[in-house]
Amino acid sequence: MNPSALRTWQTCALLALANLFWAGNWVVGRALREVWPPLTLNFWRWLLAALILIPIAWPLLRGKWHLVRRHAALLCMLALTGGAMFQSMVYLGLQRTTTTNAVLISSAAPMFVMLCSWVIERQKATQAQVVGVLLSFAGVLVILSHGDPALLLHMDIHAGDAWILLGMPVWGVYSVLVRRLPPELRGSAFLFAMSALTVPMLAGPMLVESVQAAPILPGLTLGAIIGLAYTAVFASVIAFTCWNRAVAAVGPNTASTSLPLMPLFGTVLAMIFLGEQPQAFHLAGIVTILAGIAVTTRTTNAAKGLSSRPGDAPSASATPAGPAARTTPAS
Repeated sequence: MNPSALRTWQTCALLALANLFWAGNWVVGRALREVWPPLTLNFWRWLLAALILIPIAWPLLRGKWHLVRRHAALLCMLALTGGAMFQSMVYLGLQRTTTTNAVLISSAAPMFVMLCSWVIERQKATQAQVVGVLLSFAGVLVILSHGDPALLLHMDIHAGDAWILLGMPVWGVYSVLVRRLPPELRGSAFLFAMSALTVPMLAGPMLVESVQAAPILPGLTLGAIIGLAYTAVFASVIAFTCWNRAVAAVGPNTASTSLPLMPLFGTVLAMIFLGEQPQAFHLAGIVTILAGIAVTTRTTNAAKGLSSRPGDAPSASATPAGPAARTTPAS
């Protein structure tokens, strides 16, 4: 296997693992909704992730604190969008909607990544890209309405679905901005900084939630502790490391075309562990979403090719490059 093909397979494996571990996170968030309040779960998730990363990341940050200070605003924005806001919105949504519904809505994430690339990086949209985005959005509406357009006319959308949908552009902003980090702040160093910054952002909201929510300790079981550990180790440390390395290699747009894997993994995991059963409107919605992504991806790939320049995301292989929007579709 030539080096180029090997790098392609490695990137595909990183993206598949990230989506698998994130899908598991959504299943855990739904399964433990009566034990862990959403903001509390997110707080402890990132606190544990930061503690796990200290012995790994601290040596990497020696002599680089000036870079941390120089890019403090960007690091705070990444922690706010990727850690505090998006993950909290996911857990809030899973309080009131099924994992299947949530992960299928999330399959529209590439649409929002591309929209954020257009807005933030000033990339002009082609006619085919606009058509693809509209198709994907139509698929989201099918899922939100449970296949009944009358629900949309009366704005009778589940609150859980709305939280998931609101989180998608937040994830798009994170996926575009992560490429702006210098290569020196890569991998575990960045992830530790992001985790450490996310914790204080969530501390206040978590305390307010704790006052209003039922006590956690009476319902705290071994399964709940294992679930929390999964969110910290697999959904935070490992999944974000895989994702950031892949984004460094192919860019946020190209990487985001892998995000439909998460609905696939999430639906299967929800069927196995939660007993959820997909409905006909789920299938109709995701087929429409994927059709939109396919239209946009094929057009952009034909125009620019799949091997655009790598960006500045925190990864061992990252090298300085152009803006995120210059790459082909995916997150």
